[in-house]
This record gives sequence, structure tokens and C-alpha cells, in this order.
Amino acid sequence: MPATSHPRVLGVAVPTPLRRLFDYRTGPSVPSGGWRPGLRVRVPFGRREVVGIVEECRDHSDLPLADLKPVNGWLDDTPLPDDWLWLCRFTARYYQHALGDTYHQSLPVLLRQGRPLEARTRERWRLTERGRNSHGEQLGRARRQAELLEQLRLHPRGLATGAITAQGFSRAQLDGLLDKGLIEAEQETVIESPRAEYRSLLAEPALPLNREQATALAALHEGLDRFHPCLLQGVTGSGKTEVYLQLIEAVIAQGRQALVLVPEIGLTPQTLARFRKRFRVPVVALHSGISDGERLDAWLAAASGRAPIVIGTRSAIFTPLAKPGVIIVDEEHDGSYKQQDGLRYHARDLAVVRAHKESIPVLLGSATPALESLAQAQAGRYRHLQLTRRASRHAPARLELIDLRGRTRQGGLITPAIEAIRQTLAAGRQVLVFINRRGFAPTLACHECGWLAECDHCDARLTLHRQPPQLACHHCERLRPLPDACPKCGSADLRPLGAGTERSEETLASLFPDVPVHRIDRDSTRRKDAFESMLAEVRRGEPCLLVGTQMLAKGHHLPHVTLVVVVNADAGLYASDFRALEHSAQLLIQVAGRAGRAEHPGRVLVQTMHCDDPHLRLLAEHGYDALARQLLEERRAAGLPPYRFLALARFESPRDAEVMALASAAAEALRDWLGARPDPVHCLGPVPAPMERRQNRYHMQVMLSSPQRSKLHEAAAWLVAWLEGNREARRVRWSMDIDPQTLS
Repeated sequence: MPATSHPRVLGVAVPTPLRRLFDYRTGPSVPSGGWRPGLRVRVPFGRREVVGIVEECRDHSDLPLADLKPVNGWLDDTPLPDDWLWLCRFTARYYQHALGDTYHQSLPVLLRQGRPLEARTRERWRLTERGRNSHGEQLGRARRQAELLEQLRLHPRGLATGAITAQGFSRAQLDGLLDKGLIEAEQETVIESPRAEYRSLLAEPALPLNREQATALAALHEGLDRFHPCLLQGVTGSGKTEVYLQLIEAVIAQGRQALVLVPEIGLTPQTLARFRKRFRVPVVALHSGISDGERLDAWLAAASGRAPIVIGTRSAIFTPLAKPGVIIVDEEHDGSYKQQDGLRYHARDLAVVRAHKESIPVLLGSATPALESLAQAQAGRYRHLQLTRRASRHAPARLELIDLRGRTRQGGLITPAIEAIRQTLAAGRQVLVFINRRGFAPTLACHECGWLAECDHCDARLTLHRQPPQLACHHCERLRPLPDACPKCGSADLRPLGAGTERSEETLASLFPDVPVHRIDRDSTRRKDAFESMLAEVRRGEPCLLVGTQMLAKGHHLPHVTLVVVVNADAGLYASDFRALEHSAQLLIQVAGRAGRAEHPGRVLVQTMHCDDPHLRLLAEHGYDALARQLLEERRAAGLPPYRFLALARFESPRDAEVMALASAAAEALRDWLGARPDPVHCLGPVPAPMERRQNRYHMQVMLSSPQRSKLHEAAAWLVAWLEGNREARRVRWSMDIDPQTLS
């Protein structure tokens, strides 16, 4: 809405789940640029003061002006960035979420708290003309001042205060040289703009491209000046990152910026290191592992154009860019791009929408693309670029299925797998044992009566851990001490069932006592930098065993791993979710891609109870593409995404009758509304969630399905409005999930 020169009423979006604006009176003072949408303001809300964002400026309200509270003040004279405001508004509208809460979740924490929209600065010290002509011996007994003077002489551009104190110098020594007129300080932003004196963007030369890489890069260069969605499908180790780097080089050379999304924090340090090694321009990171101050610095540097390259996880899609040039989504298939609570957005989909709005290319990269992306490529809406060759001379390792039926296991491993591990270690190579289950064993059981350790708060079994010894629920994080005897029959014969990473680690350590065993899962990497330090040790190349979960499957380069053993391929194949097979196949191929990435060929052994499963055999014998084509045909026949669109209304409450009553009433009301319309929208449910009781709350869901996205959104919006107006819905927690990626 255009700004009104002297509006009397401001429609403000405040951080609340209510999907509406709140009206406030303007006061006598006015921002220097006048009242405009996008300004942050402090407003009273209930008993507290919150930071809201002006959305409308007008002269009227549905309430008498005298009844409106006045704003307490404004925080900025200029609005927040236009591209950020547009993306938040689209996100709130598309994902049926409150605009105020969308703004709140998408802002850096310090801006939510009212920090000024100004870049932080620091002091940089350099020699004055007098200082350049002086000598250390002229300072007499001030030996440390003389040493500091010489240190600054080595850095003509000067040194920041932090860099000086890190070398053991004190503020008193700086002040002493300042008083003598030998040094001076100037304020600079924490993240500086690229320096004009750089003769080249590159700090190191680009790598030579093979024919497939060069063809893909040429195709990407054709679309640098327009919206150009591309799917880059490359086998693991085929050099997708080098294509990214050379594409970004072309974008930065045009004076524009690149936004690169990665799925996990664990991938950010290695991606940052590679980009900073290649480019001489600032490369900033945005993810949950950095401090609030660092996040604000990076956000503002991107918004001002001082940061040409921005790398981040899911939430980085909301980073404003002054001169956007390209958006790259690495491992675009990864489920981490979907936010699973609160504002349930999908960063990959928002990347495509944002690129379309900005008229810039968007590149989606993966060895195992999501079926939605493959369908877009098949329909001609995405350009499909493929890299079928690895940078090494070896082809990707094939999956070898090993039948688990009737075989004795040690720590989840059978004899052929153990023998293959022994041979690989004897050859001086490394082995990755993949088991996507933390802990020592999936549960604890009584051998006498069959009792199983189950969570009191969830419909789930407790996982047995040995380090430290305890039972843990991985859904509600509840912990219980190990029982001395079965609580049902009193027997002391309690045994672990199945294998987790801890049990496999223990077994391998006993089988191969002279070889280091590194367990990499969420439990072993809680300490800061633990993950990176373990990977650094592995990359030294000495023979070792890695036991890990899917943390190791995503993009990590492990050049000395030549054997991968998948302990149990069946865990995700037969889940109730229709996407389970797709996700399991992607995970298997990603894990297999860790083997044979350097000069030695790789081998992948997959233990399974279902060697004759047609989908698994198709994946093993013909690869991911063949399975994906079959799954797409099955989805088309079944009327499932990507050929129909879904929305999932979720309901939860500590009282099962209450949640069932509301879900049933909501579904009945929606069916009545749909019955009077010709819209092709189906309402399914209510049904219990796959895990009905979680954290002592009962979960129900109602699914909406339609071949037309617009009709699905109309129905979802109607249901949201009905729930907001229903008194019973105030006692039940509910949410609307557009394009859900999981039914759990």
C-alpha cells in the first residue's frame, strides 16, 4: 500500500499467531522519511511492548481512533529491504501463516529485539605519516609500543583492534602510540566491501572442467540475465561444486551477488572454506551455529551488497540481497530444507519463487533429485543438466545386496561384511559403516516375558544408550535410568534388541583392536567443533573405521574411504509415508557416494532382509534414475505429489477426545463447504498421525488434496478461517502444513 504523508492509523504486523494486522495511532513525531510500510515500530501489545512492522498507513480504522493505542516509537527512518518484505509476504500467504510471525521468524534475533538497522563497526589502526617516519628505538623504554609500531608497519592497511589484542598487545599501548601521534584509528564496518585494488576475483585458479561440466556451465551462462531454473543432476564426486564456483565467478564479475543454500550446518564450514579459498571477496555465513551479532553482520552486509557471496542453511533464503545474481540450492532433495514446525516453509521452493521474482537463474543441484524437481524437468519447466562422470576415473560404486535372513550378526554385521572390512583395512584403506540409528540398540527387552522398554510419553520405544548408560526417547528427549530387572516379571535377563551406532562401534573395536574407530552421530558431535576435528583426522588418510548416521551421507568428501557397509537398508523402505521409498533410495545413493571418490575404486555392501524387493533390486541394478521414473509413474497412478497438491491440517492436545472432536468437526465443516462448490478438492480424515501420542499429546490430521494448487489454497484458507473463528479450536493446538514432506 502506498505511503500516506500524514496517516493517522498504522496497520502493524506483530509477532503473534493471529492472522491479522493490529491498528495503532500515530503520534506527533514522524520518521524523517514519513510513515511507510516496512518500518519497524515499538508498540504496546497486551502487557508487553513488542517490535512490529508497519504494513499499512491509512486515515481510518474499524475502531474509533480514541480507542486505539499509539505507537511507542519507530526504530528506523528507512524501511526494511523491499525484497525481504516481498518474500515474507509471499511466504505468509502461501504457507497460510500469520504475517507478523513470519516477519518475526525471518529477521535476525537482534533486529527482532529492536537493534538499530545499522552495521556494526570496529576500529582499524594504521600508522600516521609521523609514525611511518619514526623508528622503534625513539620510544625508549616503551618496548611493547615499539613492537606494536613495527607490527603495524608490516600491515599498510592497518589492523583491527581484535587482531592487535590477539597478539598480546594492550589498549594502553595503543593509547600510548595514539597520544604520540604515531598511529590513528578509523571506524569500519565489521564486514567490508570488496576492495577495488583486487586485480582478480580469484585467490586461486579455477579447476579445468571436463566436457560435461563445461557443457553445463555454458548452459547456465546463457540464462544469467533472466529467470532460468536448472536442475543439475550429477553423480557424487562429479564436480558439481566446481560448476557452482565458476558460475558464481561470472555473477560476481557482473557486480551481483550469489546466495548458496546447503542443507546442514555440518556442510557449512567445508563449503565456506572452499569458497573463501577461491574468492578474494567477502563470503559470509548464515546458520544457527553463529552468534546473534555475527548473523546480524552477515544479514546487513548482504542487504547492502558488501557481501557478494552468502552461504547458509534453510533460513538463509530470507537474506536480503542488494544486487541478486543467482541462487544455488545444493543437495536440493534434502528434507532439511523443509521447516517442520512453526512457519512450515520449504527453502528450495522459496528459492525458485524468489528467483522468478528477481528475474535471476536458480540452480538446484543433487545426485538424487527430489521427484518434484524431476517432474518439473520432465515437463520442460526446468532445464535438466547432467554430470554422469566422476572427477576420478572410477565409476560410482554399485550397490551389492547381501541377504540378512538366517545369518548370525555381530553388532548388526554379518560375516561377509566383516571379511570385506578386514580386507579393506589390510589394504590401508578406510571403511564407512552406515547405520541410521543412534544409541547402542533400538530398545531393551526382557528375555523371559517379552517386555519392551517403552516411553511413557510417546508411542515409541526407548533407545538403549551405553555412553552414558540410560534409556532415551528420541522423540521427546525423555531419559530414564537402566532398570536392574524387568518391571513386569522381575527377571534380570534384560537384553538389547537390534544395533545402533554405539553397538556397532563397540563390536568393530573388539574385532579390529589396532584400528581407530570414529563414531559420528548427534551424540558424539555435541561438543563444538567435534565433527570437524573428527573429519580432519579421517582425511589424513590412515586406515580407520567410521561408524555414522546420515550426518556422514551429505556431501562430505572422504577420499580414502573405499568400502561402505549399510548395516540395515530396510529401516525406511516400508514406512507408512508414501515418500519413504524415495527418501530411503536417496539416502542409500548418497551414502554409497562416499566410496571410491579418489584414486581407488569403491565398493558398497547393503545388508537387507528383502533382497528380492523389486524396488530395491531396481535401485541396485539400474540406479536412482530408473527407480525415480518408476516411482513417478506410481505417484501419477495413485494421485500423489507431484501430480496432486497436498495440505495437512494437524491437531494436537493432551486429551484425545478433545483433539478428535475438533478434527472431526473441522473435516465435516470443510466437506460441507466443498460440497456446495465444484472445486476438485478432496478432504481425507481425520486419522491419527503415524505416531498418535507424542510428548504426552495426541495427534490427529486432516488431509486436503487437489490437482489444482489454487483450489487447494482456497480450501486451506477457508479451513484456517473456520478454525480461527471456532471457540473449541482455542483449546487445541493446530497448524496448517502446505506441501507437507512427511505425514508424521
